[in-house]
Amino acid sequence: MEGREVVLPTVFRVALCGGTHGNELSGVYLVRERLKRKRKVEEEDHIYVVTVMSNPRAVQQCRRYTETDLNRCFTHATLSGPVTDKTPYEIVRSQELNTLLGPKGSPEAMDLVCDLHNTTANMGLCLIAYSDCDWISLHIYRYLQRQMSDIPVRFIHFDLPLNEAYSLDSVGKHGFAIEIGPQAHGVVRSNILSTMQEGVQHMLEWIHLFNSGTQFEGGKVDVYTMVKNVDYPRDFETRGITAAIHPQLQDRDFCLLRPNDPVFQTFSGETLKYKGTEPLYPFFINECAYYEKGIALSLARQRSVGIPSIRSEREGEQRKRKSSAEEMEEEEEIKGEMEEEGYQKLIEYGEESDSLNGQYN
Repeated sequence: MEGREVVLPTVFRVALCGGTHGNELSGVYLVRERLKRKRKVEEEDHIYVVTVMSNPRAVQQCRRYTETDLNRCFTHATLSGPVTDKTPYEIVRSQELNTLLGPKGSPEAMDLVCDLHNTTANMGLCLIAYSDCDWISLHIYRYLQRQMSDIPVRFIHFDLPLNEAYSLDSVGKHGFAIEIGPQAHGVVRSNILSTMQEGVQHMLEWIHLFNSGTQFEGGKVDVYTMVKNVDYPRDFETRGITAAIHPQLQDRDFCLLRPNDPVFQTFSGETLKYKGTEPLYPFFINECAYYEKGIALSLARQRSVGIPSIRSEREGEQRKRKSSAEEMEEEEEIKGEMEEEGYQKLIEYGEESDSLNGQYN
């Protein structure tokens, strides 16, 4: 893996989104400042950047959402569903954003969507994505780790197929959330905002270097793949919570949780221990916004992922890829026309087309 070189298309069209949750204010103010200083769409160091306030109604009210969580509205089923005058605002907005930045899963989608979030948990800076083999995202992650040595930078992997991926960043060809904490919702802390600004700037720096032909060497990175969520202990009848996060676990995100370690402390003072058999890494510990979702913390498995050397394709390689794509599209059109006339045709692509398809995971 580390010894081979992968050639990828340039990352020219980038969306930078904030306010998907209207009370996560680092992203809100970062986007506001960019919109104040510059046009909504700009060309910056050969990168076409679109800056978006994702949920303006929730931002205006300083609430996570107005009717339903916007960042759970980007599954294929929700994006393709019907809209009526009774459809929740956030579902309507998700379809608008999909039109603006996508459509999701299409060649027209943004090359990269970066969505900005805050957490009340003590998580430092995390990139959260649905793929553990998106070399663009993983190389950006490693670049941020190297450039931001004063804060822990981690990569969280949610193992879901694209059609089930539910967050805004899944609309792009590449995408991730930048999640930074701890910061209480509804407030802005200057150090957290500065960290987010620095992370975004380094991300754009990396994209500029990549598009300019810089080769990034392969290596290994640590990835945290989400295994499960853990709810609070609850009263059987009322369903109200009966315990809080144990003091020995609070604020210890990404510190290994071993069997029989304290997890909860009941309101009567009893310690409840971790009953799992596998040591796992907790994160989103005591996240304020997840009380309504029945999540006290999430648990992840850490592993080392090999990433290849990458560079952007040169002009000749780009022409060849586009030519091959056009030939494949033309063959698909012919196939469709023949099937409409009642014919069946088997199209077999050669090794070159297969290898081209395999480059872009």
